[in-house]
Amino acid sequence: MWKLVLPGIAMIAVTYALARYSFGLFLPDISSALNLSESQAGYVSSAAYAAYTLSLLTASVLIHKYNARYMILLSGATAFIGMMGMAFSQGFYTFALSAFLAGLGSGWISPAFSQVVSQSMASGLQDKGNTWINTGTSFGIIFTGLIAFLFAEEWRWSYGLFAVLAFIVCWWNALALTEKKQQRLPSTQNFLGMKLLKKARFLIAASIGIGFSSSIYWTFSRSYVTEIYSLTENESVIFWILMGGAGILGGIAGTVIQSIGLRLSYRLGLLVVTASIFGLTLSHLAAIYLSALLFGTSFIFMTGLFIVWGTRQFPESPSLGVSISFFSLGIGQSFGSVIAGILIEEISYPFAFVFFGVAGFLFLFCKVRIVSSLANSSE
Repeated sequence: MWKLVLPGIAMIAVTYALARYSFGLFLPDISSALNLSESQAGYVSSAAYAAYTLSLLTASVLIHKYNARYMILLSGATAFIGMMGMAFSQGFYTFALSAFLAGLGSGWISPAFSQVVSQSMASGLQDKGNTWINTGTSFGIIFTGLIAFLFAEEWRWSYGLFAVLAFIVCWWNALALTEKKQQRLPSTQNFLGMKLLKKARFLIAASIGIGFSSSIYWTFSRSYVTEIYSLTENESVIFWILMGGAGILGGIAGTVIQSIGLRLSYRLGLLVVTASIFGLTLSHLAAIYLSALLFGTSFIFMTGLFIVWGTRQFPESPSLGVSISFFSLGIGQSFGSVIAGILIEEISYPFAFVFFGVAGFLFLFCKVRIVSSLANSSE
């Protein structure tokens, strides 16, 4: 299992943490260097999320037309190109375009690996394999935090290093994944077919809710703690590293779901996500760090849960189920980033975080159900 999981963790780390989420870590320095306003920062983040959602639209079709291995390597290549562009950007437009390119791979990678796991692992190991690969985001966040310590305000050098690592990880996956394991599959259903969307309606609603509510944290949490609470550079980086380290615990999602079920796992995970968002509005350092721990654990847990939910909803085509779930997650994140930037600029950081915490809590009432082709059935 680990021969597949380890390069998968590394590729998820590159395409998610390094290519997408690291923007929030370096945002204060990037904004200063490129003269970005809060709303422009929201648009840059939204560009990455838009790329993510657009690539998810094509993920299942491309995986079935070519193969999962090809899409995994393409994901690494776009992350490399995008991060090189970010390192050399001189203004808002070039940086936003580079962020868009860097975000493409994150939309292809999770559906591709879900297909790899489905084809290469025994059924009893698939939930664990998928959720552990998903923890790559957390390992990547820890790494970006350590780089921020070493390079301090040198965000351009950081993105240059990230690009080099993307190239190395892409090469590792090229060696680890063979064509023999990744046979082409017959084409699947239309991604936007009404029957398919109806079948996945509960999964879609839940994914949008988590995506929307979490977007403000990924983009603006470090700016919040530095601008409002005046945390030092080192204190804010520790905040980021704690968030990433806690996310590794999210790898137990597969085990937890098997123990207590999909429905209860969703409710508990969502409660912790919203608690972490509210927690950041408390001015005590202990509360700020606790918020980071809760958010890191719960967000990775929830994305792992959506992978399991998507593969169970569409067992005949796991990549399709994950694509639909993560597409919905990206839609929520894309709109959320723009709205968060506007609310922060026009009103305040605390108001924006409370607003997003309340919005996330409302999705606690979303139904959690695996819908069969003919009728609804519980998990």
